[in-house]
Amino acid sequence: MKIVLFGATGNIGNVILDEALARGHEVTAVVRDPAKLATKNPKLEVVKGDVADATSFAPALAGADAAIASLNDHATPANVPKQATALLDALAAAGVKRFAWVGGAGSLETAPGVRVIDDPNFPEAWKASANSQIEALKAFRGSDARVDWTYISPAAEIAPGERKGSFRVGGDQLLVDGDGHSRISTADFAIGVLDRIEKGDAVKKRVTFAY
Repeated sequence: MKIVLFGATGNIGNVILDEALARGHEVTAVVRDPAKLATKNPKLEVVKGDVADATSFAPALAGADAAIASLNDHATPANVPKQATALLDALAAAGVKRFAWVGGAGSLETAPGVRVIDDPNFPEAWKASANSQIEALKAFRGSDARVDWTYISPAAEIAPGERKGSFRVGGDQLLVDGDGHSRISTADFAIGVLDRIEKGDAVKKRVTFAY
């Protein structure tokens, strides 16, 4: 597949990039600073572009089978739902059908009507970012763009770690293990993202991965 990846220099995006290349996909990484992604891989093309300016990356979408976005603007989180809408519109205009968006875990339910972000112990420093992803999910669900999107939430804890190759797949509820923990490695999360792109399932739905 030809995949366009936004956010390839981020902590999660870079792992997704490695997973896509390891599977033999052709990847076009759209980044603001190409110097941050030096590569000799013949299946990777790095182009300069900014999600805020669709004209900057429009050529990269030509002929693409799918797109993945792993964006989290900590400096200006209010931009995140705007980025989601802009990408949906740009992908629809280019005829790119499959789209996976790396979202947040804050909107996952821990009980009916109760979200992760509603926990009184939820870190205050994370709230702006979590709320921006909640608004992004609303943007996806309210969009009429002709794009088969999937909003993908990580577990409550996601960090570098072992690539186990097995994990659970859920929907709108937070997945926890027998000890009450919700976690996944970035390597296994990337597997889940590429699986969704390749299978083209979970169309216009939210999914989550956890051990």
